[in-house]
Amino acid sequence: MKILLTGANGYIGQRLLPLLVEAGHEVVCLVRDPRRFELPERLRTRVTVAQGDLLKPDSLRDLPTDLDAAYYLVHSMSGNNKNFFHSEQQSARHFGQYLDTTTARQVTYLSGIANDHDLSTHLRSRKAVEEVLGNCKAALTVLRASIIIGSGSASFEIIRDLVEKLPVMVTPRWLNSRCQPIGIRDVMHYLTHVLDNEACFNRSFDIGGPDVLTYREMLLKLAAVREYRRYIVTVPVLTPRLSSWWLFLVTRTTFSLAQSLVESLRNDTVADPKRSIAEVLPHKCMTYYAAVELAFQRIEQNEVVSSWSDALSSGVMPRNYMDHIQIPQFGLLTDRQTLRFTRPPQEVLQNVWSIGGERGWYKVDWLWRVRGLMDKVAGGVGLRRGRRSPTSLRAGDPLDFWRVLVADRKSCRLLLYAEMKLPGEAWLQFRILPNDDGSHTLEQLAAFRPYGLAGRLYWYSLVPFHFIIFRGMIENIVQYGESTPFPQLAAPAS
Repeated sequence: MKILLTGANGYIGQRLLPLLVEAGHEVVCLVRDPRRFELPERLRTRVTVAQGDLLKPDSLRDLPTDLDAAYYLVHSMSGNNKNFFHSEQQSARHFGQYLDTTTARQVTYLSGIANDHDLSTHLRSRKAVEEVLGNCKAALTVLRASIIIGSGSASFEIIRDLVEKLPVMVTPRWLNSRCQPIGIRDVMHYLTHVLDNEACFNRSFDIGGPDVLTYREMLLKLAAVREYRRYIVTVPVLTPRLSSWWLFLVTRTTFSLAQSLVESLRNDTVADPKRSIAEVLPHKCMTYYAAVELAFQRIEQNEVVSSWSDALSSGVMPRNYMDHIQIPQFGLLTDRQTLRFTRPPQEVLQNVWSIGGERGWYKVDWLWRVRGLMDKVAGGVGLRRGRRSPTSLRAGDPLDFWRVLVADRKSCRLLLYAEMKLPGEAWLQFRILPNDDGSHTLEQLAAFRPYGLAGRLYWYSLVPFHFIIFRGMIENIVQYGESTPFPQLAAPAS
């Protein structure tokens, strides 16, 4: 079958794509910017990348029409678009108009369980999108899920942050709301098995695991998996806005996502037996406890396939950020450090590739944490976002408060672009260059393009810290993992 996959670079899409290819399907991935969509080598022969923006119907005119099915995995929950209710329907409407020009027989939409009264704006938006897609000529299959538990999922990472960081939690009343969590592996099972299944055409199903839990119980069960003792105090005085700030400051989520979650968590999201998928697709789902254990196994084995923060909408960068793939040549303030070394270059390169996250920034990590806290308070992404994998990087990955633009091991180049709140734009680049005598030089370049006087004052106010941080960084990157540090052989250049 020939299948169109929207949201291919999102959390669900990245996991669904290889399953579709392995099942023998030909997949067309619809993305806004192909440059930020890194396709694994093993998938390239059966995957076509198509460029299009669902908010711009003209960009969809040249998309293929010889389709058999489509997946609609698009949402704006973590973005900064305040009018997402309108934009989500508009995107779905443009998608439906395009789909009507194709030969697709089925479109599958992953939505949210919405059986409660007085639904949050986001759950109402999900239902509205269902109605829009229901007007397509292709048969619609809707899978409604509650909390999705898996390594890298927003829900799992937020629960994990709360449990691991707070021995005592003072929480709002929404922790008593009920939900029916489902493991990401089970979501993938349903997404792949409804495909071309006529019993699922023009049907809407609630999917969930065997456990119905309050959010309080979910926190305590995850604490039990980690063998932590945690105490939770629920108070009625935390308003939705205060709750959003609390969640934003304590966890690695963005403020827009925190607001969306808090608003939605006031609703119970429990599957309706009348909408059960069991009769059509019998399947035994994992328990919440098993899904949490599996998620931690994947993290410990460095097998996190995708993360919610991979999606560009989870950050604050402009959608054309790949236009910054090269550092501008003019109008920059820079700090350039170089250090020659004689140890194997791949060892130093791996140290570069391991920067941030649990490894830290190799010099005065507490200053980086302070900067991250300042950014978080100012409404930025902060430092807690971490990284998808402790040892590997790819273009588009989040890296604390940076975004990876280039991760080219062959040319020994790593380029990061700052997502933090700044009066300008910032880049951080690492390169390993060969020398004539067989040694190598690590080049570290911090570049800043200021916005007016405020940007220049910001840069020069940090110059005293730059010498401490950046020189120490490059020395420790080169020396990390060695029993005997190498001497400094090259002086810093500015």
